Amino acid sequence: MARRVVAVVLVVLSAPVVVGLVVASKVGGTDGLASVAVVWLLVAAVVVGALAALAWLWSPIRSLIAAAGRLADGDYTARAPDLGPVMTRPVVSSFNRMAARLQEADAQRRQLLADVGHELRTPLTVLRGDLEAMVDGVRPIDEVHLRTLLDDVAMVERLLDDLRTLSLAEADALVLDREPTDLMGLTGDVVERLAGVARAAEVELRVASTGDLPPVDVDPVRMREVVANLVVNAIGATPPGGAVTATVGADGSCAVLTVHDTGVGIPPDELAAVFERFHKGSGSSGTGLGLTISRDLVAAHGGALTIAETSPTGTTMRVELPLG
Repeated sequence: MARRVVAVVLVVLSAPVVVGLVVASKVGGTDGLASVAVVWLLVAAVVVGALAALAWLWSPIRSLIAAAGRLADGDYTARAPDLGPVMTRPVVSSFNRMAARLQEADAQRRQLLADVGHELRTPLTVLRGDLEAMVDGVRPIDEVHLRTLLDDVAMVERLLDDLRTLSLAEADALVLDREPTDLMGLTGDVVERLAGVARAAEVELRVASTGDLPPVDVDPVRMREVVANLVVNAIGATPPGGAVTATVGADGSCAVLTVHDTGVGIPPDELAAVFERFHKGSGSSGTGLGLTISRDLVAAHGGALTIAETSPTGTTMRVELPLG
């Protein structure tokens, strides 16, 4: 392309000279040469101006092509300068946003792999140590120790199941078996199943309703998982003698479920990380994926899971689901 442009420019610039020489040889005199020189200068000025404009227009495209090549080679820090004419800036801006998202996704992938390796290493190390102790005769092979090994295996299985659910939800590949569901009845069932956990923790567990609520179009299995996770977290955050209340109602065009505990609340320095993968609060014995999965499951239903309120006297988690 550059060679063609240069060839055209040379032809355009040399044509007046050739014409001028031909006219001067046929007509003679300096007037013909002066007229030709003026025309040549005007043509040269126009061509130089066009080349400068072309270079100005081509510069951001050339930078964009270079940045795209670096990005294709795996350099997710590649960015194109947001310069040049107005017509090219939206393209450059879109490219830079795409590169930033790819860089963020790559960082999340690397962090996830590191976190998964760390979380799996602990139970597997414990399993190996216990098994080696049994093989060496240091620890007896009895029911008590075998049940401990089964608990460790169950922890690894739960972690793998949580990772699978999380990956499907974040990839928008999670299949929801929606059906009209009585959210109040579903919450009551979950609370009844967790009554034994609450009694063991000496926490009062209650369920309440703020009024009639029509059936909600959700996947009942997934929503039970969300409600159970919120209630279990609330019980774990509540000291003996406290209470956890699950309340179901409607707010405009949304069905609302809140889970309130009378615990110590969420420390301010942990608020930003509550929904992050593998984040565990004080005293948590889970995988650190529960709230992340719950948030993504609610989002897959078109709703939102948020921290409605937290203070030294308790925390309220709020689930909003669209009605209709």
